[in-house]
Order: sequence, then C-alpha cells, then structure tokens
Amino acid sequence: MKKILLSFAVACVSLAASAQGYVGGSVGIASSKTDGADAVTTYQFLPEIGVNLDQNWSIGTVVGWGKGNPVQYEGESRNYFKLAPYARYTFVRSKYVNAFVDGGFGYTHYNHAHQGPLAASINEWEAGLRPGLAVNLSPKVSFVTHIGFVGWKSVKADVSGAKANNVWGASLNGNDITFGVYYNF
Repeated sequence: MKKILLSFAVACVSLAASAQGYVGGSVGIASSKTDGADAVTTYQFLPEIGVNLDQNWSIGTVVGWGKGNPVQYEGESRNYFKLAPYARYTFVRSKYVNAFVDGGFGYTHYNHAHQGPLAASINEWEAGLRPGLAVNLSPKVSFVTHIGFVGWKSVKADVSGAKANNVWGASLNGNDITFGVYYNF
C-alpha cells in the first residue's frame, strides 16, 4: 500500500511540474427579505485549482464554503462545505473563447443551524456534466462561466433511518449559471 501511495504522489508531482494549470474560482453574495421577516444574507466562496493535461483535457477541483444559495431566498439558510473534483474536456478552442464540459462528482455537507425538524445536517451528492465557456481576456486571465447541470443528485439528512431523495435530470435555467475568473500559469 505504501508503494502505491508513493507512486501516486510521484506521478502527481511530476505531472504538476510538467503541465500548465489554473487557479481561480467564483464568489457570490445576496441579501433577501420578505414582508415582515428579517433580511437573510447568503454567500459562497468557491476557489478552484486545475492542471491542463494536454490541449483538450484538464483535471481540477472546487473546494469551498458558503451559507445558503446566493440566487434564491432561503429562510432557513445553512452553512455548507463543498468538494467537487472534475475532468474537463475542451471541445472548441479559439483565441478568445473556449467551450468545455466538466464531468465529475460533488459532495456538499450542510451544517445543522436550526432547531426542530431542520436541525439535522444534510449530505448532498451529485454526479454529472456542467457545460461552460471561458473568455480569454489575455493569455493569463480568463473569465469563466458554467451553465447548468445534467446528471444525478441525492440529498439525505444525517439522522438514523433517513431516506435519500434522488433526482436525475437536466437544469439549464438562469439559476444554474456561475461566473468566475481564472489565472492561467
């Protein structure tokens, strides 16, 4: 087992040393208020790092945290942690715009922040595809957007006897758009 882990570590270091990569991510913040209720502030901070394996393929991950969902009102906002590794295939490449699709899985853990029936922590798993575009502002800086999600999601409360809620489908609406900036090195 030690030999396998050591071999994997050496392969990762040599790959990272010979390949080009990117760092960046996305942020979001919103404040929502309904009649007679207190204002709810939601935010997310989702840094991202990746390595270009060749002209078309990259691997990377998003590791971040937040509270609630910055694009919709949530009266019961929860703090969360997110981990989402992916493989990226760039199928259109030009001087100014690249079109790609990220395929991967994600895990999000929502903390229990409230009393009563919503007091349980929640675990969310997903696997699927996220199409996107990168606008190359310069050779070193790219403006990146992801548009939607196609795949599977499962949500389950972290309590004994809880059942998972699963869904398969595609969501390409305006609530599934993210924007970010990458620094390419």
